[in-house]
Amino acid sequence: MDQKAIETKLAAARTRLTLDKPFLGALVMRLPMVEADPEWCPTTGTDAKRFYYNPEYIDSLTLEQTQFMLAHEALHCALSHFARRQHRQVGRWNLACDYAINPLLVDDGLKPPYDTMILDQFKGMTAEEIYPLLEEDDNYETIDQHLYDQEGESEGNSGSDQESSSGSNDTPPPSEEKQQKSRASGNQEETDQGRRQETDPEKQGERADGGGNEQQQQRQEEQGAKQPPPLTPEERDNLEVQWQQRLAGAAQQALQAGKMDGAMARLVDHLLQPHLPWRMLLARYMTAAARDDYSYMRQSRRNQSDAILPALRSSQVEVVVAVDTSGSIRDSEIAEFLAEVSALKGQMRARITLIPCDARIAEGAPWIFEPWEELRLETTISGGGGTDFRPVFQWVEEQGLQPEVLIYFSDLEGTFPELAPNYPVLWLVKGKEKPPWGQRIQLN
Repeated sequence: MDQKAIETKLAAARTRLTLDKPFLGALVMRLPMVEADPEWCPTTGTDAKRFYYNPEYIDSLTLEQTQFMLAHEALHCALSHFARRQHRQVGRWNLACDYAINPLLVDDGLKPPYDTMILDQFKGMTAEEIYPLLEEDDNYETIDQHLYDQEGESEGNSGSDQESSSGSNDTPPPSEEKQQKSRASGNQEETDQGRRQETDPEKQGERADGGGNEQQQQRQEEQGAKQPPPLTPEERDNLEVQWQQRLAGAAQQALQAGKMDGAMARLVDHLLQPHLPWRMLLARYMTAAARDDYSYMRQSRRNQSDAILPALRSSQVEVVVAVDTSGSIRDSEIAEFLAEVSALKGQMRARITLIPCDARIAEGAPWIFEPWEELRLETTISGGGGTDFRPVFQWVEEQGLQPEVLIYFSDLEGTFPELAPNYPVLWLVKGKEKPPWGQRIQLN
């Protein structure tokens, strides 16, 4: 195996990406290529700073497959997968990230290696959307090494990160501190822009890392680099800001050149927009439904005025909560959802009618919970059949109820009523399906 031929192959693949797919090419150029020790790197990998490769693996790939692996690692970085895991289990999160990236690259015309994991059912979904759809004991392995977040590391980030994210659908907006870092980093990158194309890729990596102490590690290519340690919280924060800037810059250049397809453009737009956690959105809709209103009831006789003035009054609100028990929703997910609604209902004085349903409403249901009662399933629900949403809405109509909101927790793979009801419906969705009407909130 000729090491010089391997390096030439990698350089050619990177150049071809830059010419044919400038968005991916610009991202790949941000990762210096480092030969890794085959003992820990059987294929390729990234630590969000460099592209590590096993020469024998690269030698076994075609030029097109090499382009795929370069772009694969670059997208892990550009999409900030190293910073978005939060409380999620490492192995499942890594699988979800690969399932999210691979269909994008295939749709963009790249050729994957033979053992690449691609499932059509995850096409168009983010890693956060895919994660809850994977089995907890899924023992598949990713095609590459995600070196920024290894199994030996503590699950989840610091406590402050978990509190701020609270299971958010996407990376939340950066803090003021991050924005200041972003502006400072952006000024530096603007100064360097004129020199980027002529600069040694290794020098680019040194600037990205912000540290001269790592130059020696980069020059271990001849013997094969040692496995890098996981990122520290500070490194995560700095790299997240840098990669977000690079993602936006690469997308802008590709769009101006007319070489960025719709799916990739939509993903970039989705990631660059701030998103709120589903818990926060759920709280917004529920509290909006319970907003205090004015009352013109006669006041106490102790009031000296003869005028009847409007006053704010709080009234009890009626909320219907329906849960899909068809088998695609785990018990733990149902419990988490009900706990969140239970915490909210006490704050807004809500009377909850709980309706578990698959193809029909569960035996003994519905159940009614007053504002001071904990919301929980009264018994174990044995669902698992098909999904039909019509029984819930039919029951509400037959009872003559007019709820302030009906919240339905489901994957949306079922039969809907032909017409929307005349009250608000909020769908908390696991999966990628979309309802024909109502407001949709993505469950993480």
